[in-house]
Amino acid sequence: MNAVVWLVIPMAPLVTACMLLCWRDRVAPWLWLSCLPALLAAMFPPAALPLPALWPGAQWGAPDMVARAFLGFTALLWGCASLYAFAYHKTDPHRLRFFSFWLLSLSGNLLLIIAQDGASFYVGFTVMSLAAYGLIIHQAGPAPRQAGRLYLQLAVLGEMLLYVGLMLRIHEVGGVYGFTDWQTAPLGGVTAVLILTGFGIKAGFWPLHVWLPLAHPAAPAAASAVLSGAMIKAGILGLWRFMPDSDGWLVDWSTVLFAIGMVSAFYGVALGLVQTKAKAALAYSSVSQVGYLLAILALAWYQPEARALWGTLLALYAVHHGLAKGALFMGAGLASSYRLNPLHGFLMLIPALAIAGAPITSGAAVKTLFKKQLDQSLLNEWLPLLTLGALATALVLARALWLMRHAQNAAPSTPAARTLILPWALLCLMPLLLPLLWPELRATWLASLSLHAIWATFWPLLFALALTLLAIRCGWTIPYRLTHLPNPARYLSLQLFRLVKRPPVPPLEPRVDAVRWRARERRWNHFWQQNIMTLSAWILCGLLLLGWATG
Repeated sequence: MNAVVWLVIPMAPLVTACMLLCWRDRVAPWLWLSCLPALLAAMFPPAALPLPALWPGAQWGAPDMVARAFLGFTALLWGCASLYAFAYHKTDPHRLRFFSFWLLSLSGNLLLIIAQDGASFYVGFTVMSLAAYGLIIHQAGPAPRQAGRLYLQLAVLGEMLLYVGLMLRIHEVGGVYGFTDWQTAPLGGVTAVLILTGFGIKAGFWPLHVWLPLAHPAAPAAASAVLSGAMIKAGILGLWRFMPDSDGWLVDWSTVLFAIGMVSAFYGVALGLVQTKAKAALAYSSVSQVGYLLAILALAWYQPEARALWGTLLALYAVHHGLAKGALFMGAGLASSYRLNPLHGFLMLIPALAIAGAPITSGAAVKTLFKKQLDQSLLNEWLPLLTLGALATALVLARALWLMRHAQNAAPSTPAARTLILPWALLCLMPLLLPLLWPELRATWLASLSLHAIWATFWPLLFALALTLLAIRCGWTIPYRLTHLPNPARYLSLQLFRLVKRPPVPPLEPRVDAVRWRARERRWNHFWQQNIMTLSAWILCGLLLLGWATG
């Protein structure tokens, strides 16, 4: 395959967007084809493509397994979601606007994955982040406006922090842009904080997750699928690319970052269990799962000599979670539009069980590898939290499935719904097909089929099932106060909006109290009208005396 394909990957969605303006109804059914070059490049990667015409050190490609894994699952998820979005928005009068933002976000997402220099990554990341705002606010109403406002405020803040961090990082490495040069240069503390915060806002781990639970319920189902499945992973990939292989600052703070990842993992579950909407529960589940990705990054920084192993686990985890969570969000959209039959319910169960780490699925393989590598690390005392985390994940996903079941639309499936169901069904089956199709996952999957590994991943699910059945039988309900917890982020976002709309600055034009000055003028005129004759006589006398004295 020719290296020019790296140019085609981010340009294909942009060309499709231009064609969409001219032939909307003809091009819309084929949006998914814009993901095909990326999928082919992930399977058959050509050599990297230097682009010195852009800026010094610019280069696009996928030289390692992490880049190819991210590129492959991102292209597959966006392709399936594009077909789903076309069917879902086929009669939407504003579909042209939605598809335009959709293709811009897709182009930015693909560009940042194939970028092998900091400037290209930042351009792709910015395009993706800002264009996603149009996806979040697509549906009319106060909730999308509030979610979009908070998302845009944090996205702009994140871009500003990343830009400053990028400039500092380029200065630290001597003015070069390539990631290969960045891996050996020391990292400054201020630079690390800026990069962690900027990418953390997009990744959505605690406590930078505040936009995520609002954006997912407000956005259309296809947008939620790519937001959770692909876009938040861009923040994790950015941390992996921008940080060096070995750095003293990262080693010192890796334990703290690992703890933050674990807090995010259980915080997302706790908040997800009290939600009353399926997409909100799935959003908090994403906060939980991103916590595990942050923990993997922290372990890679803590053990730089095992970076390759942790990189493999990071890629496997991102692929597994991205495809499964995309399927669940698309399934939530289906459940809100149609009445699903038992076969659809079985398909919905596959990605949920995979994220919980059920045996035979890709989730079991990833969780088994995670436990094995954590057990061999110096932070093995945290190992029981992974088992407890599997139980917690199963509970929050059971809550999400329960909410989907009760939110089902009474309308039966129509022939038009088949276009929605086909890409969704493919994503649902990926946790079973992925270990067979992907050699890098196959060995880990085979290791997870031992009796000991099966029992280790199966008993948390049994316990979660027992707790779920007990809750249903006893009729447990979430207290009203827990389902209506205050949201400080929404309040602060509104206050910031009002502050920007009416900034507390002095007016540029002088304020004149016309009433008060008019009253003074009237009093002055009245004074002169009463004493005009006397004053005139005194002035005349004064002038006569002055003339006599000088003469």
